[in-house]
Amino acid sequence: MLTGLDRLQHEPELLEHLHGRVGYLGHSASVDRNLQHGADILHRLLGSRLTALFGPQHGFNTDAQDNMIESPHQEHTVYGIPVFSLYSETREPTAEMLQHIDTLVIDLSDIGVRVYTYIWTMILAMKACHQHGVRVVILDRPNPLDGVTIEGNLLQPAFSSFVGLHPLPMRHGMTAGEVARYASRYLDAGDEPVVIGCTGWNRRSGFTETGLPWVLPSPNLATLHTLSVYPGFVLMEGTVLSEGRGTVRPFELFGHPRLLAHTHVRAINQALQQGGCELFRLRPHTFVPTFEKWQGQNCHGYQVHVASSAGEPTSGSWKAAQIVLRELYHRMGTDFGWRPPPFEYENDAMPIDILNGTDTLRLWIERNGSTQELTEIENSGREEFLQQRSAILLYT
Repeated sequence: MLTGLDRLQHEPELLEHLHGRVGYLGHSASVDRNLQHGADILHRLLGSRLTALFGPQHGFNTDAQDNMIESPHQEHTVYGIPVFSLYSETREPTAEMLQHIDTLVIDLSDIGVRVYTYIWTMILAMKACHQHGVRVVILDRPNPLDGVTIEGNLLQPAFSSFVGLHPLPMRHGMTAGEVARYASRYLDAGDEPVVIGCTGWNRRSGFTETGLPWVLPSPNLATLHTLSVYPGFVLMEGTVLSEGRGTVRPFELFGHPRLLAHTHVRAINQALQQGGCELFRLRPHTFVPTFEKWQGQNCHGYQVHVASSAGEPTSGSWKAAQIVLRELYHRMGTDFGWRPPPFEYENDAMPIDILNGTDTLRLWIERNGSTQELTEIENSGREEFLQQRSAILLYT
């Protein structure tokens, strides 16, 4: 199969969509199937018409960590053109930045999860380009989780933030190009952009079936196994527990210096099984984060093990994580706590609520709610979303 970036090289007529001076929004995972970077490809195809580069959260080189660790604006060391950071004093291209270009090419390796900020950078860029008369072209890529599975509740607008600007479920089952079409049609993101889509991708395919190389799209998503657990266990960011940042297994590990992991493991695994999350099992594990929460301290906790075929990402981590959080809240006593703000530029809202896109799930955890209630929360409003989504899908 070919991504939009691959097709741009092999189908010269597609270059006609790139009018005038061109900017490129990408990061280290913006490569073709031969691991050539998109900036190098565009420079070869366009020469001096490539006039600016833009980077999302983590930076154009994907070298910065999470949560308000900003990247500077700089000059590209090879091409001598500006590299503008869209995770800096601004999260969207300014009028001054857009003066450099006539077309913005967006080529971000997204993972299909609402709290992963690349789609929001894309949508904010679309809105800014619409306001300033700049053409937008999306080079699409497969959703590595698959394009069919939907997980989690719809975000409620009152909990909008940079980790969720608009109502989407946690796992939305769309590619970046499809999200762009959805945003144009339903989220007032301006004219529908040109999407140079993938060829040969079946939306039910696992990532290994694409034949594409896996390049980490952010510093803590190095493997497809991590991707399996991320849509749920990223919620550990909203607690005082370490989510495994500062280890070689972020999101697969979580823990706390005073968590009695061996004491609780059997009950938590039973709760997962009773809740329909048989693919997920916890194993007690002690680790020492080298940075972030509990840096340099022994954290007693768990590794999340997932039974999946051929190493492919599986579904169910959102529900599994909610059940685990409920169990931890009621078993750890005062050692459990919700992380206080600020978080992702929100100074008042609780981080767990903006990650969940609602306070309903935190309240469900605190009152020890049932699995049936969790299912009802997850499905609320989904039918309308699915109807809207079906109208903009590009792949079968």
